[in-house]
Amino acid sequence: MGQAQTIGSKLPKKTLNRSWLVRTGKKLRNKFNRILARYSLVSTDPVLDLAQFPWVAGLEANWDAVLQEANHILKYRDAVPRINEVSPDHERLAKSGLWKSYFMWGYGLKSPENCARCPETTRLVESIPGMRTALFSIHAPGMHIPPHKGVTNGICVLHLGLIVPKDTENCRIRVDKQIFGWEEGKAFVFDDTYQHEVWNRTDEERVILLVQFDRPLRFPGTLIRSTLMGLIRLTPFIRDGRRNMKKWEEDFQRLEAQNKSTEQAD
Repeated sequence: MGQAQTIGSKLPKKTLNRSWLVRTGKKLRNKFNRILARYSLVSTDPVLDLAQFPWVAGLEANWDAVLQEANHILKYRDAVPRINEVSPDHERLAKSGLWKSYFMWGYGLKSPENCARCPETTRLVESIPGMRTALFSIHAPGMHIPPHKGVTNGICVLHLGLIVPKDTENCRIRVDKQIFGWEEGKAFVFDDTYQHEVWNRTDEERVILLVQFDRPLRFPGTLIRSTLMGLIRLTPFIRDGRRNMKKWEEDFQRLEAQNKSTEQAD
């Protein structure tokens, strides 16, 4: 017992804080989610009916513009970070290094430089009610995200298919008991607090626009969510993510400038 206490006392304070936050969060998550579900103005199904989100039609109608901007970013794919480089807490989900993410908005923080490279995508996502995060999610061949659950059902997740492997049967997502794939130019919305997993067992890349946005709630659900999100923003998970995002933006700018100089020299 004494040895265990000695080992524990030598752990970094941040590690202890994270461990305590994870344990406490898991205990409280289900309680908060049951309360928020009670005040939801849309269904609480695993996959939601798009008719409840009329703005999705505008996103789908302009998907080709989003694709063009994603293709521009893919020219610099080596500079796009692995998701666990931005958010170390994704290490379990992305330890293979095959999941990259280009953030325009993340952790409630806008990246002006990243948004400037994708002006039409930025315009579209910033028109989404309650938008919190927007990114290009890039899965290399062989990527697998194991079963997991999101933190709060106060947030919904949208996927818009941009580049989908031809072998659609081997590039899928499971949300609760439903298994389906992406279609280029088509979107779906789901509640990521249901267990879900993703796999790309093809030899092609999969690219989507991923958006997190506020679930429509009635009062006092809105107040409860605001309080919960405020607490989450104070955690080391978010502080580290914001710091890593800023560093990655600077690295991307440097590589982009180097590539442009090389292209001009050629």
